[in-house]
Amino acid sequence: MDMLVTPHWLSKQLSLNNNLCIIDCRFSLADPDAGQQAYDQQHIPGAVFADLEKDLSGQVVPGETGRHPLPDVNRLNEQLRTWGINQDSIVVVYDQQDSSQAARLWWLLTWLGKTQVAILDGGFQAWQEAKLPVTTELPTKILGNFVGQPDSDMWVSTDEVLQQLSQPKWCLVDARAAMRYSGEQEPIDPIAGHIPGALNLPFQGNLTKIGCFLPKHQLAERFKALPVKEVTDLVCYCGSGVTACHNIFAMELAGIGRPRLYPGSWSEWVASASRPVAVVQNKG
Repeated sequence: MDMLVTPHWLSKQLSLNNNLCIIDCRFSLADPDAGQQAYDQQHIPGAVFADLEKDLSGQVVPGETGRHPLPDVNRLNEQLRTWGINQDSIVVVYDQQDSSQAARLWWLLTWLGKTQVAILDGGFQAWQEAKLPVTTELPTKILGNFVGQPDSDMWVSTDEVLQQLSQPKWCLVDARAAMRYSGEQEPIDPIAGHIPGALNLPFQGNLTKIGCFLPKHQLAERFKALPVKEVTDLVCYCGSGVTACHNIFAMELAGIGRPRLYPGSWSEWVASASRPVAVVQNKG
């Protein structure tokens, strides 16, 4: 199936496919309860709710992990079964608009070996603009049988990133806003700047003005100049391993292949003062 689906495609599947699982990933860092509240007010019929911090992240250990470490595999598998996901289920994930949260769940499912998973392009906003039905009804789910096996080659650790700095082979791609990358501004983490040698490609650059993904050829053009021979030498990071998944999704959508994720990202990198930090010098 396609990695990216439209609201009208999903609407048709609601009546045609009994093995369809829809997951609402709306979340706000500024208000962690906002996603659940938005889901309770209205959501796509049949959708279950996934909380970024409760369901899609592991336990935060101050001074050691980033803000959204990878979840425990057994706990994640159990949660996916609770949502009714089977080995052969088609899974569609969405958030409010820009797919920044949905891409995290897409990556987690892919990490566990789920192949039939797609993002709803434009998210819940696109669904509403298409005047498709919404509901407050909570779906009744039968326990699924999905058992995922994680692929350890899809991500890298902080120690591996640190080792690479002395003999760089990887190209680190930072998905955060330019002002955070440059060190001019850091609204979330305690230290501003970026990992030395990293390039800055903010995830918002993958999107149109209305929050849908750019056409594949435009995404390919955006990423074609990255200086690596193998896509696995691309390592994506962000603030906490969430929006980096957006760049990974966009590159795969463009046909480039699947880069690797540094899930600890900037928030884990700066958890220790011993790791180097780079900033962009103001030329003015």
